[in-house]
Parts: sequence; C-alpha cells; structure tokens
Amino acid sequence: MEERVPPLVGLAVAVVAVSTSAILVEWSGAPSLVKALYRVVFTIALLLPITLARPRDRAAFGKIGTRDLLLAVLSGVALAVHFASWFESLRWTSVAASVTLVQAQPLFVVAGAWALLDERVGPKTVAGIAVALVGMAVMSVGDALLGAAPAVAGPDPVYGNALAVLGAAMAAAYVLLGRSLRQRLPLLPYVVVVYATCALTLLAATLARGHPLLGYGTEEWVLFLAMAAGPGVFGHTVINWALAHVESSVVSVSLLGEPVGSTILAMVLLAEFPSLVTLVGGGVVLAGVITTARARES
Repeated sequence: MEERVPPLVGLAVAVVAVSTSAILVEWSGAPSLVKALYRVVFTIALLLPITLARPRDRAAFGKIGTRDLLLAVLSGVALAVHFASWFESLRWTSVAASVTLVQAQPLFVVAGAWALLDERVGPKTVAGIAVALVGMAVMSVGDALLGAAPAVAGPDPVYGNALAVLGAAMAAAYVLLGRSLRQRLPLLPYVVVVYATCALTLLAATLARGHPLLGYGTEEWVLFLAMAAGPGVFGHTVINWALAHVESSVVSVSLLGEPVGSTILAMVLLAEFPSLVTLVGGGVVLAGVITTARARES
C-alpha cells in the first residue's frame, strides 16, 4: 500500500489528522505531560502488533546499527520535548496562535537540511516558505499591530507562544533526524523505536512532576486513544512515511496547513472565533503551502 499512495496525498491525510490534535488536547482536562504520554503510548499499542506481524519489520529491529539507534533515540527525545512544550502552550494561549507558532519549524528545517543533510532548496521553495511564514506572522501579531479585535488570547499568551516556538524547534529536529533515518530504516520499526523513546522520556518527566498515571475518567481515556489514532497514526506516522519520499522542507511547510485546519475546528467546536486578520493570515499560509508543493513538482 505504501508504494501505491502518492506522497502528496499522504501528506494531505496527515495534515487533516494533525489538525484535530489541538482540539482533542483542549477537550482533555488531564495534565499536559499525561496527555502527551498516553497519546504516544496508545500510538505504540496500535502500531506494534502490525509491526510484529510483518516478518520484514521484525527482522529490521535486529539490523538497526548503533549510530542509527542513537539518532532514533535523539529523534524520540526531540519529539517528547515537542509534545510536552506544545501541549502545555495550549493552556496559555489560543489554539490559532499556538498551532501557528509551533509550525514555525521550516525556519529550523531549511537551515538544518542545508547544513546537515546537504539538501538543495530552490528559490521557489524558499519563496513558498517565506509566504507561509508571513501568513503565520499575520495570524500571530496582526491583530495587535492593527488594533483589531483579537482572537481568544489565553491567560498568558507570551509564555504560551514561547512554548510553541520551543515546540517548533524540537519538531524541526525530529523531522531532520527522521529524514536521515528513513532513507535506511523501514517505516514501522523506525517509528516504534522513536515513539518508545518518546514515551519513556515523557514517562520520566511525568513522574518527576508528580502527576498521577491512573485515576482518569472514561472520557479522558477515549480522548487519549483518539489522539493516538488520529494525529498519532494517521498524522505523525504518515509524516514519517512521507519523509522517505519527499524532502524534509516540503514536509515541514506542508504541515503549515495545520494552523488553518485547527483554527477552523476551534471556531466550530470550541467557539474560539479569530479575527478577520487571523483568517487572512491563514489564507496566506495556505498560499505558501501550495507554492512549495508546486515547486517540488516543477
């Protein structure tokens, strides 16, 4: 099936899936670290039986070299910090601002891909990224600059926005490491190792903060499972699959569609109504995504 799905179609599915993440996180009342932990744990639970049922994937675990294992561990730690910081940012700022800022990762990805992976980024790709980032800036600060009525701001937008930027930097590290590893490792063994490292990192952080691991209601467990099945399996796992077929800069800028999807869902499901300036910024983000996707095919 992997060979029959066009990479850009896979990316479109992933963008829709990850767009639901912020809504599911907001609906949950559990601590941020607990939400992040169980999202990853349930993702592993969904993927591991499939992985073990495939002889080629089972054999791949024993073929992972020391260097690749170390890189996969680093990728898992980066993913854990991304989840922890971003989930927490949603407590302090609006969905539109948090999800937009966490997708500032192309700034880090393009620089890292050029410096570490020797990827060439053409002028059209750079232009698409620039347009998308302009849209992100409009969504984030346009209301304040123009004196327009802002979107729901949250109790501490500055702190929440800073956490979202940290999440963006860690997401970029995760994407870059994944781009390198996915050239050598099959999809499912790679993500199982990365997600397992991510889960162990989040577990250590959860225990260190003294958050309980049990005692949550049925609704919370359903939300944890939904985070795993939607954004986890159809979102991040499909993104990892795409990294073997598409340049990391294209993957990252495609994910800039997430703020638009999440903002729309927040309007419908959370009654968070952003201003016209924020909506215009979302349109500019989409223009950047389209420009970059077309540049990749030209």
